[in-house]
Amino acid sequence: MTPHLDVHVTEQSQVGEARRAALRLCLAQGFDETVSGRIALLVTELGTNLARHAKSGRLLIGCHAAADGFHVEILSIDSGPGMADVSRCLRDGYSSGNTPGTGFGAVQRLSTDFSVFSVAGKGTVILSRVRVPNSAPSTGAKAHACFAYAGICLAAPGEVVSGDAWEIRIVGDQAHIALADGLGHGPGAAEAAEVAMVAFRASPGSPSQVLEQAHPAMRSTRGAAMAVARLDASASTLDFAGAGNIAGRMISGVEDRSLMSQNGTLGLQVRKIQDVAYAWPMHALIILHSDGLTSRWKLDEAPGLIQCDPAVVAGWLIREHTRGRDDVTVVVAKRG
Repeated sequence: MTPHLDVHVTEQSQVGEARRAALRLCLAQGFDETVSGRIALLVTELGTNLARHAKSGRLLIGCHAAADGFHVEILSIDSGPGMADVSRCLRDGYSSGNTPGTGFGAVQRLSTDFSVFSVAGKGTVILSRVRVPNSAPSTGAKAHACFAYAGICLAAPGEVVSGDAWEIRIVGDQAHIALADGLGHGPGAAEAAEVAMVAFRASPGSPSQVLEQAHPAMRSTRGAAMAVARLDASASTLDFAGAGNIAGRMISGVEDRSLMSQNGTLGLQVRKIQDVAYAWPMHALIILHSDGLTSRWKLDEAPGLIQCDPAVVAGWLIREHTRGRDDVTVVVAKRG
C-alpha cells in the first residue's frame, strides 16, 4: 500500500497545501473533476476546522484499490479540546466559534463513510472515506461483508517512501493480512518490504508457510520483520505467525491479548516458524503494527473506540503512540 500523505495543519495557509496534495493524488489516480472536487472540498473543510479550533492538527490522506474501485481516506487528527457531545457538534448550525457551523454536516454528506471519535480535553479523530467506483462494470461483490479493515502507513520523517508495507487478501470467509517492516528506512527498507509482499501474494498457504517462502526470497535484501494473520469469520479462529518486531494484538471489551511472534529477521536469520492458533471472539479487533508505534499502549482511556471504523482506531493509535522517528504502519481488522 502507498504511504498516506501526512500534512500538518496548524494555520490556514497549510489548508491550501493539503488541498493541493490531495488534488495531486487524485490526478495520479485518474479521477474525474467531480470526484477530485469532492475530495478537495472535504480536505478544505476538515483542514479549516483544524486551523481554527484544534491543536497539533494533521491530515492523513490515502488511497487504495478495493473490490469496488478505489477508497480515498481523509483522517483529521488533533490534540485539541475534543468534543464533549459529538452528535451536537455534527448538527448544521452548531459552532464553537464565529462560523456558520455547516462544515461537519457538509463533510458527513459528502462522505461515503464517516466516523468520529473524540475525548473531551484530549483530542479528536475524524474519518471521511470516499468510495470511487470502477469505470468498468464490477465483476465481484461490492464489498467484503465479512470484514471491515483499514491500514495507515506513514514514512519516516524526511523520507518519501516507507520501509513498511501491508496487504490484505480476502477469499470468502477468510482474510489474510501481511505486514512487513524492512530494516532501517528509506528505499532499501522499502525494497525488502516489497519482496515480502510479493511472497505473500504468491502464497495461498498458512501464515507460517508464507513466512517460510518469503525468507529465502529476501536474502538479496537487507531483510525485514514480517507477520501474517489469517482470520476465519465462519470458524471464529485466527492463525498467526511472525518473525521480528511486528506486534499483534486481539482486543475486545473484555480481553487484550498479544499475538505470539518469534525472534529473527526474514532474509537473514530465523528459526523454524510455526502457526499459533487463537479463538477469535465475535467483537474483537485484530491490530497489527510495526515498531514505529510504541508497544505498551492501551485503549482503556478511549472507551467506545473499538466500536468505531477501523481507520479511526488506527488514527487514534498513531495520534497517541507514534514514536515519531521511524516508519509506522497500523492495520486494524474486525468483522463487517
